[in-house]
Amino acid sequence: MDTKMPKRVIVLGAAGSIGRQTLDVIRQSLGSEDMLGLAGFSVHSNREMLRQLKNEFPQAVAAWTGDIAAVPSGTAWAGPEAMARLLSETDADIVVNGIAGASGLSASILALRNKMNLALANKESIVMGYRLLKKLADENHCAIIPVDSEHAGLFQLIQRIGRNIISELTITASGGPFRFLPLDQLPSMTADDACKHPVWKMGRKISIDSATMANKGLELIEASRLFDMPQEHIQVLIHPQSYVHAMVRTIDGTLYAQISKPDMRLPIHAALYWPKSTPVSFGSANLAGKSLEFYEPQRERYPLLWIARQALDEGEAPCIAYNAANEIAVGNFDEGNIKFTQIADVVLKTLEKGWNLPISSFEDIFDIDTGARRIAADLMEHYA
Repeated sequence: MDTKMPKRVIVLGAAGSIGRQTLDVIRQSLGSEDMLGLAGFSVHSNREMLRQLKNEFPQAVAAWTGDIAAVPSGTAWAGPEAMARLLSETDADIVVNGIAGASGLSASILALRNKMNLALANKESIVMGYRLLKKLADENHCAIIPVDSEHAGLFQLIQRIGRNIISELTITASGGPFRFLPLDQLPSMTADDACKHPVWKMGRKISIDSATMANKGLELIEASRLFDMPQEHIQVLIHPQSYVHAMVRTIDGTLYAQISKPDMRLPIHAALYWPKSTPVSFGSANLAGKSLEFYEPQRERYPLLWIARQALDEGEAPCIAYNAANEIAVGNFDEGNIKFTQIADVVLKTLEKGWNLPISSFEDIFDIDTGARRIAADLMEHYA
């Protein structure tokens, strides 16, 4: 790419948390030597956001993936084919996938098929289909760059240190809003309670996943897939201050840490400029006067973390089922249909159905996902 031209970016899920922060990184780059350009974006249901972005970035093409009857003016494509047309007909260098949930996998596939680097904040893409995504990326000479703060930290550390001398990975967790709550009070917690995250401002689904640590279970699977590390060599530590995002241990026992303020713009910035490193005006951590704490998560408080380890040991299909069942359970908890502590019960019962299934195509992945969702939804009758 001509260094005098801005790197062209497509943002998927522009109205979400990752999307908004990606747009902020793009704004802060404007006028700089390393300017970024917004080539296109997708919005699902936020009409006002789409209008604002078209006014601010008139050159960017917009895709509307929500209700076809509510398409805002200024939209280039809408409906079932909007995402595919955005990614096949827009000239861009990198796609930021900030779509939440399993639906983000289809977008990841489309981005790589259209030979664009993928800055991936959709962890479900990795959990469900990394082996096939990596094959697709290699065939099209594309990179998959993690945007989750923990995996972005591991990515940076491994690139600097070298995978061949690393023996252990550590990802950290805030512990969510219930980390100090007496265990007997957990069943009475509401979805609104679970969304009061002590550090990050995120959407409802990922906030609830943080409270159960299903999010960290997904990230454990993601780390194992991305960095080819057995789960028994991946540690999860609760770190309430959220300054240390990832650590690696080398074969001589030394720990190396990636430390920054809890600001998602940092991993987004790093992914957008990869493989270069460029200056940033945010996220610099000053540790003077800070106390950094680390402790092991309690199995009784966060059973979904251990269920994720079990799924990872059992293979690819159980990991897909874990994610699918968790999405169904979280949705029902958010609607008040089940208790907070029953989320893990739904996931565990879904995994007990047996998932020793071969995966040779993306269609296999979607079939397993659909089957697990059906089983989890049927289980809801037992909690009515």
